[in-house]
Amino acid sequence: MKKYLAICVCLFVVGAVLGQSRSKPRKQSRPAKQPPEVLEAYQVCQEFQRVLAENLDFDRAFEATFVKDPARQREVAIAEGEHGEGDLSQVDTAILVDIYKSQAQGLILMLPLMFAYGEPEAEVFPPSIQAMFEEKPPNDPAKLQTYSAQIKRDVTELRAHVEKLAARNPGVAKNLEAYKKHLLTPLEMPNRIVESMTAYSKGRVLRLDEKYYQIDDCAVIREDGKMKLIGYIFLKMHF
Repeated sequence: MKKYLAICVCLFVVGAVLGQSRSKPRKQSRPAKQPPEVLEAYQVCQEFQRVLAENLDFDRAFEATFVKDPARQREVAIAEGEHGEGDLSQVDTAILVDIYKSQAQGLILMLPLMFAYGEPEAEVFPPSIQAMFEEKPPNDPAKLQTYSAQIKRDVTELRAHVEKLAARNPGVAKNLEAYKKHLLTPLEMPNRIVESMTAYSKGRVLRLDEKYYQIDDCAVIREDGKMKLIGYIFLKMHF
């Protein structure tokens, strides 16, 4: 657990620096005039972060801004989540997506606990909370539905734990507000035209020749005429 927390702390510091640098005024040339599609990509990324900032509810932010196609959602969940080493071909898409959502939610809720100064470690990370992050998904695909239900309950318990700590610990409360402030910081347009990319490297979310945009921490594509997320780099930003 301590090794895990050390990694989280290092990544949090990197994320904090990124968050600060995002809000600093640029003295260079003005941002380039971007094509409409790029502007839409920035808007959906900013919307994801805005919705997430309201109550750190990843499920709500996901449903508001991620791709809607079930087959694409399935590949996103497989690429971004952890589902054991078994064959997932017969596992329902809803189960895989729910597991990914819960795992992402757990990482988000860990953020305010990283620098909970003045609190004994046993209170910040009691055994039940530690157990959540030490539990691994089963390698037997038949057990993933039970695992999904369990981690959904774990996330509910973790949120209650974080809220209880924030009510009495200024460090935890400050971290919550800092994270939300970072999410609400407007994304800066670069002083170059943002070009689409290919060869998306995560799983089978896209074919090698399919185009996407990397907008800050968001990977974005056009789906049914609208820009939608296919991925978000949590580790880069805060964890």
